[in-house]
Amino acid sequence: MKKLLILLLLGLFVLSCGSKKRIVTKKRNSKPKTERVVIEPSKRPVEQEIEVRPNVPELPKKVYANATEEYIGNFSDIAMIEMRKYKIPASITLAQGILESGSGKGRLSVEGNNHFGIKCHGWTGKEIYHDDDRHQECFRKYDYAISSFEDHSIFLTSRGRYSKLFDLRQDDYEGWAKGLRAAGYATDRKYPEKLISLIERYKLYEYDDLVLDQKREVIATSNISHEVVKGDTLYGLSKRYNTTVELLKRLNKLKNNDISLGQILIIK
Repeated sequence: MKKLLILLLLGLFVLSCGSKKRIVTKKRNSKPKTERVVIEPSKRPVEQEIEVRPNVPELPKKVYANATEEYIGNFSDIAMIEMRKYKIPASITLAQGILESGSGKGRLSVEGNNHFGIKCHGWTGKEIYHDDDRHQECFRKYDYAISSFEDHSIFLTSRGRYSKLFDLRQDDYEGWAKGLRAAGYATDRKYPEKLISLIERYKLYEYDDLVLDQKREVIATSNISHEVVKGDTLYGLSKRYNTTVELLKRLNKLKNNDISLGQILIIK
């Protein structure tokens, strides 16, 4: 009886399981949607080269009182270099450059870098034509001003007529000025006085001293002296003894033109 009951229960259990419906959820077989995505290249900032300057203050530009002082400032070093190489006083070179070039403003110096008025005699380089003693004379033309200074030195040292100049002391600018005129460098009879005046006015002799590494001392080369009397002036004495006021002041260490009765002045 128990076996029959167990079999009956098992039969009912099987029937109840078979009668249940299975619910199956079907997935729709549809393709997934796609979006078109446009990827733009990233806009990276363009690197620019930036000049980085050191924070160094600019030096103020030197201001000169006139064109002649500017000329001296620009070319005094070159004149001293030439003096060391060729034994020509820097004071003479500068004074000639100032006079011949109009302090660097003349046409020959501006257009031809010719600072000494040297003509084309025996010259095979560039040329520039300019009115001088005659119409449209040929002058030497240089690419750079320093070449003019070098050629000036070679011009003086390579021509026999200037050889006597090199027997003079390198600080004897008066002797050099007079010797240049005597040797035929210039036709102007006042050429020596003009050079000496420039040298003394702008103290160009100091550049000679720098090269010679010396301090100029007052040396009386003769026994010429003068005792100041009533009515004497430095200008009057300069004319009487054929010298200049500036030279009298320098020889006697005068700061101005004042002189006193009974004062003994060195003339030469």
